[in-house]
Amino acid sequence: MRDEAKRVVIVGAGIGGLSAAIRLAAAGRRVTVLEQSAQVGGKMSQITQDGFRWDTGPSVITMRPVFEELFAVAGRRLEDYLTLEPVEPLTRYFFPDGVRLDATRDLARMAEQIAALDARDVEGYLDFLEYAARLHRITGPVFIYNQPPTLRTFLGVAPMDMVRVDPWLTMDQAIRRRVHSPHLRQLLGRFATYVGASPYQAPATLSVIAHVELTGGVWYPRGGVYQIAAALARLATELGVEIHTQTPITRIVVEQGRATGVVAADGRTFAAASVNANVDVTTVYAHLLPPNVAPARRAMLRRRETSCSGYVLLLGVEGQHPHLAHHNIFFNRDYRREFDDIFRRGAPPADPTVYVAITSKRDPEHAPPGCENWFVLVNAPPLGAAFDWEQHSAAYRTVVLETLARYGLDIRPRIRSEVVLTPADLQRLTGAWRGALYGISSNQALNAFRRPHNRCPDVAGLYFAGGATHPGGGVPMVTLSGKVAAELLLSDG
Repeated sequence: MRDEAKRVVIVGAGIGGLSAAIRLAAAGRRVTVLEQSAQVGGKMSQITQDGFRWDTGPSVITMRPVFEELFAVAGRRLEDYLTLEPVEPLTRYFFPDGVRLDATRDLARMAEQIAALDARDVEGYLDFLEYAARLHRITGPVFIYNQPPTLRTFLGVAPMDMVRVDPWLTMDQAIRRRVHSPHLRQLLGRFATYVGASPYQAPATLSVIAHVELTGGVWYPRGGVYQIAAALARLATELGVEIHTQTPITRIVVEQGRATGVVAADGRTFAAASVNANVDVTTVYAHLLPPNVAPARRAMLRRRETSCSGYVLLLGVEGQHPHLAHHNIFFNRDYRREFDDIFRRGAPPADPTVYVAITSKRDPEHAPPGCENWFVLVNAPPLGAAFDWEQHSAAYRTVVLETLARYGLDIRPRIRSEVVLTPADLQRLTGAWRGALYGISSNQALNAFRRPHNRCPDVAGLYFAGGATHPGGGVPMVTLSGKVAAELLLSDG
């Protein structure tokens, strides 16, 4: 029996919101999910045009056990909803000097490629993997897999373990201690971008991201990454969750210090005993909560540095490119300058690193015969006064395509379909504050582990899920944020 007196309204049908909805419904709660877009998924979306289909958000899926556990909570098997296929190589890396390296879980193959760059780095790479695994063992229970850490949590960590996580080193410094090749340093440093950070500022502890991918592997859902969102929505519906798309929310109702429902743009009120906001926390405080709620916290959140955003070209390209893999990275000549451009100048990189994902290599139906669907992503600054995307997007498109042309990929005459997504589009479509992909920046020593709590400290009965809250960004982490939010809500009664 569903408990009508404990109805939960979830604002946003992103992966965090769907994860929370599944857990709450499995626990017997009546759950309603309200989504402003026409489809579920949040940043995990898809677009079809001219016979091409693109995933428009996350493209690299790791940490398969996180998804298996979510389905198990509902008494289901992941395999009955999704087919997750291992991806090899994990990513193909191209460098300006002609070097090409396939990142792989095959240590013998990695050692062979690394030895060709610098023989000393074979041992250094293995040392880095061991280091990243140690970080995961120490920090995982504290910062990833459980509820937000408290003072008691920290006191439970062995003093030597606190030292072993190198809390005062940056990610780049930790990498440089172990490897010499500039190619390998750049490759390993790139994992900071998985949370929208700079390897030259982010703490060394974020090397756990490299462990998750290089050791645990990368997975691709047959049919496209959007199949994850579709599968979660299907499971939620089977459990009795009501999902309303095209239902934007204008206000969270707060009465006597407690969230009691939400008001939709069409004037309807959805009453609730609890509200779970799967929306950027800063956006919730700035636009959805009454202005008299925690003005100091609202101001503080608005001041905090945000993560980077992204500039996306969805390209339908005529022709086949057998030398490209599913995931490809084209590095620039000066990686440090790229992050200086983003975080210090507030402008997109003058010489960007370009990521290209081509799902039609695995799902040929994602492109017409003889064509490929290219998802092209460049790191970009969050929205700010230094750069106007409406005015300069077309010019920056030229920068990105010229970068690919320098690698022998001048696809400009062969583009048959195109969609452009800027940070401004991301903010408009998903409510991401300043268009940031991962909420608050992880560029300072403690920021990665001081994300907003999943239980709102200012409004009883209000909880947060999504990449802008604990434990952070990325599809598995956002899935875990839904778990944490649901557990807190249930424990509060």
